[in-house]
Amino acid sequence: MLSACGGRPEGVLEPVALTAAGTSQVDMAVATTRMRSDNRAVLFTGERGQALDFANIVVSIPPASARKVGDVQWPKKLPGNPATDFVTVKADDMTLPEAKAWFNNRIKKTPGRQALVFIHGFNNRFDDAVYRYAQIVHDSGAPVVPILFTWPSRGSLLDYGYDRESTNYSRDALEKLLTALAKDPNVDEVSVLAHSMGNWVTLEALRQMAIRNGRVLPKIKNVMLASPDVDVDVFRSQMADIGSKGPQITLFVSQDDRALAASRRIWGNVERLGQIDPSKEPYLTELERDKITVIDLTKLHTDDKLNHGKFAASPQVVQAIGARLAEGQAITDSNVGLGDRIIAASTGAAATVGAAAGLVVAAPVALVDPNTRKNFNGNVEALGDQVSDTATATGDAIQSTTQVGR
Repeated sequence: MLSACGGRPEGVLEPVALTAAGTSQVDMAVATTRMRSDNRAVLFTGERGQALDFANIVVSIPPASARKVGDVQWPKKLPGNPATDFVTVKADDMTLPEAKAWFNNRIKKTPGRQALVFIHGFNNRFDDAVYRYAQIVHDSGAPVVPILFTWPSRGSLLDYGYDRESTNYSRDALEKLLTALAKDPNVDEVSVLAHSMGNWVTLEALRQMAIRNGRVLPKIKNVMLASPDVDVDVFRSQMADIGSKGPQITLFVSQDDRALAASRRIWGNVERLGQIDPSKEPYLTELERDKITVIDLTKLHTDDKLNHGKFAASPQVVQAIGARLAEGQAITDSNVGLGDRIIAASTGAAATVGAAAGLVVAAPVALVDPNTRKNFNGNVEALGDQVSDTATATGDAIQSTTQVGR
């Protein structure tokens, strides 16, 4: 874990002039409470700045034939090769007026006039956050104006306490950013995607907004909380302040999240929101009462060894998010839930007894999504005894394979 970032060269934000056929570009705005760096190839440090600052960064993504969806290909040496690596092609400072002009020019040309704000998690250098968000925007295919809100993280596992205090330091700035977007007459909708510790600053900003205005501003319609490193008891309090008129909230959890297991020990062995089992009480009743959609990714396998970034590392999940945002709808406000999207992408949605049995025995995601659950249960019941027989046989095969593995 300590050496996870050791192979990444520092200075990847130095723009390169090289080009390659088949590449794609992600053009994003950055709003940050980080301190500026004297090194133009780094741009921002992990220390705290005195005010909200802005930048415009364009990242080049390698051709589809040279990468796996969900991965960030860091260059092994500088300058990176755009044919195989993520590389920066533009990294410009912006003043507040320049940031407003950039945003309004982009939002007017975007179908649905939707902005997507991403807030990263613990242990993220500035370039970590930039490249990960570029990957999410590209792989999701969502037609949005991407805005990265990045708070001061030192990018070190040994600075957990500093990072946590940095989220508190940044909550006013995030509230101001979300308020400005929600009050912009050119904007129709604002969606928010937060990961890990970034969920804390996100929920605090929304809580403050609700207290200040009587509710979360109505243009903020979708809030996606991925692997939230948030105390469940504190979350209940935050939700009470956000109130019933808040945005549609989608929660991504995984009981095998090793990073949150460590965080739980740090914070007095109190359950972390991103690691709960939503099928058990009191969570089942509370989540249904608050109309929170839950996507349980426990059974979904990715290359993430800590099981903490499944939402971004899984092609099925990130593309499902993009598909729903592209429709300009809340995550579950139609007869097809986000869970249906994930299952369809993961299994090919073959209309056969075998495919249905596979979902019963070893579904890639266990879902508490009202529409998906309704459709899924209905399909299973219709298959009757055939599904039961096939599922039993599949279960025996899995058990035998497990015993051999042991």
